[in-house]
Amino acid sequence: MKQVILGTAGHIDHGKTSLIRALTGIDTDRLKEEKLRGITIELGFAHMDLPGGNLLGIVDVPGHERFVKHMVAGATGIDMVALVVAADEGVMPQTREHMEICELLHVKKGLVVLTKIDLVQDPDWVEMVREDVTDFLKGTFLEGAPVIPVSAHTGEGIDQLKEKLLHLFNQVQPRSADGPFRLPVDRVFSMRGFGTVVTGTSASGRLRLGDPVVVYPLGYKSKVRGLQVHGQEVQEVLPGQRTAVNLQGMERALVQRGHVVATPGSLAATHMIDVHIELLPSCPRPLKHRAKIRFHTGTAEHIATVVLLDRVELAAGERAFAQIRLNQPVAALRGDRFVVRSYSPVQTIGGGTILHPLPRKHKGQDKREAARTLGTLLTSDESEIVLWHVRDSGWAGVSQDELLIRANVSAKSLEGILPGFISRKKIILYDKENRRLLEAGVLEEIKQSILDTLADYHRRFPLKTGMPKEELSAQLAKPVDVKLYNYVLRRLTEQDLVAQEMEWVRLASHKIDLTGEEQAIRQKIEKAFLEAGLQPPFLKEITDRLPGTPRRHQEVLEWMVSQSILVKAKEDLYFHVTPIAELQQRLVSYLKEHGEISTPQFKDMTQASRKYTIPLLEYFDTQKVTIRIGDVRRLREGRASS
Repeated sequence: MKQVILGTAGHIDHGKTSLIRALTGIDTDRLKEEKLRGITIELGFAHMDLPGGNLLGIVDVPGHERFVKHMVAGATGIDMVALVVAADEGVMPQTREHMEICELLHVKKGLVVLTKIDLVQDPDWVEMVREDVTDFLKGTFLEGAPVIPVSAHTGEGIDQLKEKLLHLFNQVQPRSADGPFRLPVDRVFSMRGFGTVVTGTSASGRLRLGDPVVVYPLGYKSKVRGLQVHGQEVQEVLPGQRTAVNLQGMERALVQRGHVVATPGSLAATHMIDVHIELLPSCPRPLKHRAKIRFHTGTAEHIATVVLLDRVELAAGERAFAQIRLNQPVAALRGDRFVVRSYSPVQTIGGGTILHPLPRKHKGQDKREAARTLGTLLTSDESEIVLWHVRDSGWAGVSQDELLIRANVSAKSLEGILPGFISRKKIILYDKENRRLLEAGVLEEIKQSILDTLADYHRRFPLKTGMPKEELSAQLAKPVDVKLYNYVLRRLTEQDLVAQEMEWVRLASHKIDLTGEEQAIRQKIEKAFLEAGLQPPFLKEITDRLPGTPRRHQEVLEWMVSQSILVKAKEDLYFHVTPIAELQQRLVSYLKEHGEISTPQFKDMTQASRKYTIPLLEYFDTQKVTIRIGDVRRLREGRASS
C-alpha cells in the first residue's frame, strides 16, 4: 500500500476545511474555538481512500496570518500541495505567503483549487480569477499545474478534483524506508489508559511495535506502546504516513510540537546549524548580520541569530552561507529544509537548506573560510560529503556513528563509501574498536606537530634523552585523544622518525654530544659520587666545585642518569652505578643464604646512615630485586635462581 501526504495552502476563509470535508467526509476543525469562530487555528488531519488500497493523507493548515507558524509545521513532510483560492476573492496575502513557504520547503507537486464557485454568478469572473492565478504562479513549481474550479457546497468539480489528485498521487515516488526512523511531532495529547500520544508525518525509516525510541532534542528514552495510521492500529509505520505513536512511560509535559521521535542514536541536539539561506524577492528589507529571526525546521520554531559568513547583509533575492545560532536546541539533519521569518513584524522572508547540523562556532577570519568550504555540502555527492566531514572533524577525528548524523547518509551507503577511502589512504581508521576515523591530511598535521614539538624540546634541553610522553601530548598545537596520540607515535616510530624509550620520546636523529664544559662537569660529578660510594652528596653540595650554571649542572646530571652512569633512588638522591652494583651483588648473596634481611641488618651491610639506607631498600624494591614482607625483605621470585 502506497501513502502520500497532501497539504492545503491558501488564505483564510478560502474554504480549505470545507473542501477537505467534501473530499473525505472528515471535519478537520476539532477545537471548540474553531467551531465558534469558523476558522482553522490548529493543524487538522484527514485521509482519502484511493484505488488499489492506496491512501492519501491530508493536512489542513490554518490560513490566518497569525497562525502561519502552524502552517509551516503542517507543510513539513507533505508530498504535494493543493493551493486553495476562493473564486470570489482571488489571490490574497496569505495565498502568496503560503505559496512562498511551499517553494522554500521544496514541495515539488501540486494543483490549484478554485473554491466557492457557487458564490460567483458571472462565469467570466471565474475565468478572470483563473487567469490571475495562472499569472501569479509563473516561475513557481505550480506553473502549468491544473486549476480545478469546485464548490464544496454543491459538490461541483469534486469528482474532477479527485481524478487529478489520483493522477498526482501516481506521480509521487514512494519514500525509501532505509535509515533511522524520524517523526517530527506536530501534536501531543494524553489518552486515559494509554498515556502520551504524539502525531506527525513519518519522514524516514520504519517503526515497529516495541521499538525503542528517543525524543530529541532533549534525549528522553521511551518505547513504542502502540501505533496508528489514520486511526487504524498497525504493527509497522513506513515513511510518508500520518502516524500516531503511543509512548510508553512518557509524561505528557516532556514532549511538545517541534520535538522529534527517532531511532536511538540517530540524531544529536544542537544550538548551531550551518545553512545555505536564500531571501525571497518579496523580502521588504535586507537581512543584516547577527539579526534576530524566527527559525522553522521540521515542526519546530525557535528564536535565533543569523550569522552571515562572508558579508554584512543579504539583499532580497540573494543567497549566502550562514550559521544559525538558536536560543534552544533542535535536532536536524543535512538536507532538511527550513523557513525564516522576521522577528518583528513577523513575516516570511526566506529559507534554505541545512548543510551541517553539528558545526563548530565560526568567528573572525574563520567565517570566510567556512563560507568557502560549505559549498561542498550543497553541491557534492555523498562520497565527497563524507570525506568533507572526516576532514572537518580535525584532530578530534569522528566515529562512524557520528558520521552518519553529520553527513546524513545511510549506514548502507557509508559502508560502501568508507572502504574505498581507507584503501586509498585518504581516510585513516586509527581506532578499530570504536571505528574512529581521521582524514589523511590531518594525520600529517599531527605528525608534524609532534616532530616540531620534539625538535623544539631538544633545542631547549640538548642533554635530555627525550621528552616525557605526557608532556609531549600536552604541548601539541591542539588536544589529541589518547588512542590517536599513541597511533601517531607508533606510525612515527615505524617510519624511524621518533624513538620511544619507556615514557620518553625523542627524535630518532637526536644525539647528545657534550661540550668541553659539559664534559668537565660530568667528570667532576662522577668523581664526587664514585668516591662517596653509598653516602653520596646532594648536587647542590658540590656545585661550587663545578663550572657552568646550576641549570647546566642539572642537565648533565640527568644525562648521566639516562646513560646509566648514575642511578636515581629518589628525588635529589643519586648514586654512582658502581657501588650500587656491588651492593646489589652482596644483597642477593646474603638473601640466598639467609632468606631475608631486616632494615638494621641492611644498614650494617651498607655502613651508611638511615637517610641512605631506606631509599636504597626502596630502590631495590622498585628494581624488583627484593620484595617487602612485613618488616623484612626477601628476594623476588626468579632472583633466587639467578
